[in-house]
Amino acid sequence: MLNVVALMGRLTADPELRKTPSDVSVATFRIAVDRAFVRQGEERQADFITIVCWRQTAEFVSRYFKKGDMIALNGRIQTRNYEDNQGNRRTAFEVVADNVSFTGSKRDSSSSNGGYSPENKSESAAAFSSGNDDFELLGNDDMPF
Repeated sequence: MLNVVALMGRLTADPELRKTPSDVSVATFRIAVDRAFVRQGEERQADFITIVCWRQTAEFVSRYFKKGDMIALNGRIQTRNYEDNQGNRRTAFEVVADNVSFTGSKRDSSSSNGGYSPENKSESAAAFSSGNDDFELLGNDDMPF
C-alpha cells in the first residue's frame, strides 16, 4: 500500500504552533493549491488543504513561514473522526508533512530573476569573490574531457 502526497502552494494564514501535554511541538496551517485545469471562461480554482507537522518540522515551519509564503512539502494523508459541537460525527482529512521546503515568496514570484534577492546581493558577491583566488581559468583546450 502507498500513501504519499507532494504539494506546493501558499499558506492561507500564519502557522499555529502548539505543544502537546508531553511537550511535543505540533503546527497546523492551510495551503491553497491551484488546480491544473482551467475551463475556458472560468477563473482558476484552488483547493485548500490542512497540513499538520510535528516536532522539529513544526518548529521550522512556525519560525520561517508566514501567510502568503510558497511552500513545498511531502507527507501522507491522514483521516480522523471527531464529534462537532452539535454532536454530529465528522471526518477530517489532513496531510501530515514529513518534509517541507522553501520555494520562494511573494516578492520572488513577481520578479523574473528566479529567486535572486537584491537585498543580499552584496553578501553573495562578497562570498563569491572571497574564495576565487584558488582557481585559475582554463581554456576549452585544457579541459580533461
